[in-house]
Amino acid sequence: MENYYFTTEKMSVGYQGVPLIENITIHAGQGEILTLIGPNGAGKSTILKSIARQLALIGGVVRLDGQDMAGLSGSELSRKMAVVFTEKLQTELMTCGDVVATGRYPYTGRFGFLTPEDYRAVESVMELVHISEMRDQDFTKISDGQRQRVMLARAICQEPQILILDEPTSFLDVKYKLEFLSVLQELTRKKGLTVIMSVHELELAERVSDKVLCVKGKYVERFGTPEEIFEPGYIQSLFEIETGSYDEKNSSMELQKPTGNPKTFVIAGGGCGKPVYRKLQRAGIPFVTGILYENDLDYPVALALAAEVIAAAAFEPMTEDVLETAKHHVEQCEQVICCKRQFARLEQANAKLLAYAIEIGKDVSYIDK
Repeated sequence: MENYYFTTEKMSVGYQGVPLIENITIHAGQGEILTLIGPNGAGKSTILKSIARQLALIGGVVRLDGQDMAGLSGSELSRKMAVVFTEKLQTELMTCGDVVATGRYPYTGRFGFLTPEDYRAVESVMELVHISEMRDQDFTKISDGQRQRVMLARAICQEPQILILDEPTSFLDVKYKLEFLSVLQELTRKKGLTVIMSVHELELAERVSDKVLCVKGKYVERFGTPEEIFEPGYIQSLFEIETGSYDEKNSSMELQKPTGNPKTFVIAGGGCGKPVYRKLQRAGIPFVTGILYENDLDYPVALALAAEVIAAAAFEPMTEDVLETAKHHVEQCEQVICCKRQFARLEQANAKLLAYAIEIGKDVSYIDK
């Protein structure tokens, strides 16, 4: 069996001796990111706190580099593992540099004095996490995104081999989410850091993770690579999505499609139909759309939101049967929305469809890109 830096064997976690999740057997190698996903309240934070020894294990073993964590002293553990949870750090009159420097205390003596070497480590990590310019700023007066990066720098200052993060991207805007995860990825590559974290954003989990742990009920439901986890239909099942849809292939989440007899036909393709589909969904207007190839950028959103999609097989010639089906639906609709004014060589069926709609006197409106 491959040697992994982090492993659990039949780990059971919970509270006051009552197991919440049982038989957790997982692993992660050096330089890998393991992400926990699952419904709210499924126990992701409980697993992380148990790994970090903030909660006692109910059963099983957690090993770091082959060593049972239960045998590590607090000092030994703090040199191997750093933790960043969502709880607010209590600081008084501390600069960002002061907060980062507290990560060096596992290496200081009895009196907690920092050496020149410790200060060099602090400076190096602040540069790595891109917060050097914040060194003298009041920690309580910076943004949530900046605060999260400072806390990451503090954790990295411990020089851990494994980093535990509980929902590190919560409350961050898109800019800070991407910056934070980019720094995290850089740390795994440059320092061989093993990262175990929970996130709510499935699209981020799919993109940044080497392995994904799916938590639901009393047991781990799935554990594997993103390619193994994000299979068609699985996320819908894991989160018991009944209203709306989630497309694993495109990391796309859509609201529930409008119901009723469609009176609008949308001629689209090449991605220009997506904003129109979503606008119609927001207005509660059911619609039919086509003609789309099954590999078209519009196709996944059309499947999620349209009452019916007139489609053709990818990489195959458009058949007359498909065009005739589309014409029939145009006849049944009162309005045609065309998302483009010019059609490429492979879109001539849609050009013919538009001409037919005009010929039979349909109300045609154009939506330019």
